Amino acid sequence: MNVVFIGYKLKTTKDMDQALKPKHTGTKQIFENPLLEKLSRTHISVPISIFILISIGLLYIAVHYTTLRTEAVIALFFGGLLFWTFMEYVLHRFVFHMNPTSEWKKKMQYAFHGVHHEYPKDKTRLAMPPLMSIVIATLLFTVIYLLINTSVFGFLPGLLTGYAAYLFVHYIVHAYPPPKNAFKELWVSHAVHHYKDNTKLYGVSSPLWDYVFRTDK
Repeated sequence: MNVVFIGYKLKTTKDMDQALKPKHTGTKQIFENPLLEKLSRTHISVPISIFILISIGLLYIAVHYTTLRTEAVIALFFGGLLFWTFMEYVLHRFVFHMNPTSEWKKKMQYAFHGVHHEYPKDKTRLAMPPLMSIVIATLLFTVIYLLINTSVFGFLPGLLTGYAAYLFVHYIVHAYPPPKNAFKELWVSHAVHHYKDNTKLYGVSSPLWDYVFRTDK
């Protein structure tokens, strides 16, 4: 299966900034292979539905098939939710906005996140493709299970619910105008990250870690 990144060969940071200047309409092909290109896109409802259903299933197992007490499941769930906000910040800051020191890193950074900064209104690329997300979730389940055993059935649903919430917030701030409700601050924050300074405001669903690590201003 041939994998080719199309039209992306940048040599300097200046070139990258120019190439990633936000375009308010359109989309961009990343892969030459049509199957991979199709798999790189998704409707936002698909991953949100998948991870909410997985979370419900895991919680059902936690309550009915483990020795975890209900209050422990609740505490683990909210612990997973909090941990997701930290993961979201770290991934966005240090992976999606990594310093592209080689041509390979430039291509990967562009495929993972740069294309989103170049075409922020492309609704088909506002979430990681479901197949990749499920693979990552399976790996997370395995690692967390090895660390905390059956507590994973309470912790992972919180983390996955946090991810689904992130997808929802990320979608609405790109697809709709600023709302007159509690989401307005998140919308404005993410707009600043995209259109003013992409070295700040890495939190999408929560500003918590931007405050902690002082990347909020």
